[in-house]
Amino acid sequence: MDAFFASIELLRYPQLKGLPVVIGGGRRRVDEALREASGERALRFIPVDDFPRLKDYAGRGVITTATYAARQFGVGSAMGMMKAAKLCPDAIVLPVDFDEVRKYSRAFKEAIREVAPLVEDRGIDEVYIDFTDVPGGQRDGGRSLARLLQRSILEKTGLTCSIGVAPNKLIAKMASEFNKPNGISIVQEADLQTMIWPLACRKINGIGPKSDAKLAALKIHTIGEMAAQEIGWLIDHFGQATGAWMHDAAWGRDSRPVVTESEPVSMSRETTFERDLHAVRDKAELGAVFTRLCEKVAEDLQRKGYVGKTIGIKLRYDNFQSVTRDQTLTHYTADAKTIRQTAGLALKRVPLNQKLRLLGVRVGTLLKAEEATLPASAAATAEEPVSPYMDQLF
Repeated sequence: MDAFFASIELLRYPQLKGLPVVIGGGRRRVDEALREASGERALRFIPVDDFPRLKDYAGRGVITTATYAARQFGVGSAMGMMKAAKLCPDAIVLPVDFDEVRKYSRAFKEAIREVAPLVEDRGIDEVYIDFTDVPGGQRDGGRSLARLLQRSILEKTGLTCSIGVAPNKLIAKMASEFNKPNGISIVQEADLQTMIWPLACRKINGIGPKSDAKLAALKIHTIGEMAAQEIGWLIDHFGQATGAWMHDAAWGRDSRPVVTESEPVSMSRETTFERDLHAVRDKAELGAVFTRLCEKVAEDLQRKGYVGKTIGIKLRYDNFQSVTRDQTLTHYTADAKTIRQTAGLALKRVPLNQKLRLLGVRVGTLLKAEEATLPASAAATAEEPVSPYMDQLF
C-alpha cells in the first residue's frame, strides 16, 4: 500500500492532499482539538493552517510514515520526529489512528482475496499473491491482473497500492518499490542483470545495515557486484547460511512459497515514553502504562483467538541499553490480570535503578484458544490480585 498510514489520514482530511504530512509522534487524537478550533465544520473543511506542524513538535517519537510530498525533503519512516523537523519544519504532523488502520487493512485484503485465492498476509499494509493458476493471471505478463487488483482496492477503500510482479517473492518485493505510488512493475527472469543488479545491496529484503556496511567495507555496493563473487567467498565472510543465501539472492533465486496460513510466534505491545521515566519517582505513570500494555496484549490475543504461556517484558534504559526477561506459566492464558501479574514477576528480575525510555510486554508460546485446555487452577490464577511486588515497583 502507498504511504498507508498517511493515505488513510488523507481520506479524512482531503484538503491535505499534495502537502507534506507525517504520521507519528504520540497517540493523542487531534480530531477533537481541530473540531474545537474550527467550530461545527466537518473535518474536510478545516483550514490547512489549523493543523499542527512538525516544527512545533517536542518529544522523542518517530515517524510511522510520510506522504510522498514529505519524502522529497528526506523525511521517512523510522526517522526521529525532531530530526525530521529540521528537514521539513512546515510538514503537518498527525498521530496514528490504529483503529482506522486496522479497518482499512482488513478492507484492502478482502478486495484482494475476491480476485486471488492464494494470499500471504505480511503485516498491516503488504501481502504476497500467487496468481500462477488464476485465470488470466499471466496475461500481459501479469499486468492485467495487477490493474484489476488496483481498481478493486481503490473502489473498496479509496486507497492506492503499488504492485511488483515477478517469478518469486524476493524479486516481487523489490519490484513493488520501483514505481511508487500507484505503479505496476514487472520483472522477468531475463531482466535480472538490467533491473536488479544495478541496485544497492540493501534493496534485498534481508540485508540490513550491518551486513550492508560489511559488504561496503569489502567494496561490494551493488547486487551485481555481490553476484560476481564466488559462493565460497561469501560464505567465508558471512558464514555458511547467510553467505549461501546472499549468493542465491543476488542471482534472483527464491523458492519460498506463498503461505496462506501461518501461526504467529508471539504478540506484543510496547511504548516509547515522551520523557525518561523513573521506577520510583514516576511509579504511578509507569504502573498505568504497564497495565494498559498488558490489557492491549490480552485484547489482541482474545480478538485473534490465541492464548499463550510465556510472558515477557522488555525495557530500554536512558542509555539505550535494552533488557528482556520471560516468565513461563504452567497453563495458557489470554487474561489481562494474569499477564500483568506474570509480567510483574519477570520485571522483578531486572535492575530498575536507571530511567526508562521504553516499556514492552510480550506473550509467546501461543496456541489457538480452542486447542488449549485450561486447568481449573488457571481460572483461579486469573482472578488472583496483582503481586504486592508490583506495588513496590510501579
